[in-house]
Amino acid sequence: MTSGADKAANLEAATRLIRQAAEAGAQFVGVPENFAWMGPEPERNHNAETLAGETLARLAELAKSLKISVLAGSVLEQGAPGGRLYNTSVLLGPEGQQLGVYRKIHLFDVEVGDGQTYRESAAVAPGTEVVVADAPLGKVGLSVCYDLRFPELYRRHAEAGAVLLTVPAAFTLMTGKDHWEVLLRARAIENLAYVLAPAQQGKHPKDRMTWGHAMVVDPWGLVVARASEGEGFAMAEFNAAYLAKVRKGLPALSHRRL
Repeated sequence: MTSGADKAANLEAATRLIRQAAEAGAQFVGVPENFAWMGPEPERNHNAETLAGETLARLAELAKSLKISVLAGSVLEQGAPGGRLYNTSVLLGPEGQQLGVYRKIHLFDVEVGDGQTYRESAAVAPGTEVVVADAPLGKVGLSVCYDLRFPELYRRHAEAGAVLLTVPAAFTLMTGKDHWEVLLRARAIENLAYVLAPAQQGKHPKDRMTWGHAMVVDPWGLVVARASEGEGFAMAEFNAAYLAKVRKGLPALSHRRL
């Protein structure tokens, strides 16, 4: 997706893409970080919602009507301490129920050399809980974007039995071109798990540029599906038998000594 400041247009795009993926046979569909709104900072609080707000209600109804699981990549959630917000990823089940709610732990406070300074913590409070949700396909470890750089989070997911790791993101163009695929493949290899990474791509308000390249990575670390530039989706098979075979043949998770 290439989300902007028009929430209604963003939600229409998300709905359209989720429907297209479901019609193509997808049973688990994810949209990116900040899929409902990526606008100028002064409008951020106005576009934040509670977990009972219109954005998640709309995706819950969509999940229920299509009988699929939907990863609402992340939304700006009201109610954090100090008047701040949470950057929250929600996994919805095929009955529209909330299977898991994860508030982004690692906040993006960096200068990456693209002419912009990022201070996510100025408006967003960090979450404190690691979340592994029970979904129809198995246990799912939830994360958001910058979390990808912190492998210890995903090891906690693996310890809790996660077979799928989700990384909805709005990775910057500057970092994404060099680090995005490398890190996604590393997390899959380290934890012998599938990785689902929905992504923002293109130009957003205030000249913000995101890398895109949404993809699915298998437990061997191979990219098995990738979205091209522009709006669209990538789809791959989740093969539980293959995952079990990889984990049996390369039982690295049971060989840990730390």
